[in-house]
Amino acid sequence: MNKSDSIKNIAIAMCKAQGEMGGASKSEENPFFKKKYADLKEVVKAVKEPFSTNGLSYVQFPIEESGRIGIETILMHDSGEWLSHSFTVQCSKQDAQGAGSAITYCRRYSLQAVAGIPSEDDDGNAASKGKAISAGDQQWIDAIRSGNDALESINDPKHRAYIKGLL
Repeated sequence: MNKSDSIKNIAIAMCKAQGEMGGASKSEENPFFKKKYADLKEVVKAVKEPFSTNGLSYVQFPIEESGRIGIETILMHDSGEWLSHSFTVQCSKQDAQGAGSAITYCRRYSLQAVAGIPSEDDDGNAASKGKAISAGDQQWIDAIRSGNDALESINDPKHRAYIKGLL
């Protein structure tokens, strides 16, 4: 991973954006494994608005390293701070179609990883319906949405030390 000298602003923005994001919907069927998966469109849909409202954006560039095809993903903040990482895979087919499939695969997983979002777990979502959010968890959710002043007001030494470490 590479990063700008400071990541203070991007860390705060990501914290807020992740508080707004859900999982990427599993809308596509993989006929080989007979399982549903979240395609690139669903991953982009999950991050687009939370990124935008928190000053975040991303770009992804196709790359080739030692015969492997992949993506360099750059996460950017409107302060000028950034994070980047490359992800490559070995192509199963050594042609344009194989490269295109590898690039799409890498784009999807790289964006999910940088955003910190999972694919929706249908079984897990069904099992957790109706589960109440604890008062402590709700305090953190509200503070993340409100900003730094609210985060400073939380009297939880363990989590406060973690947040201060990011700042």
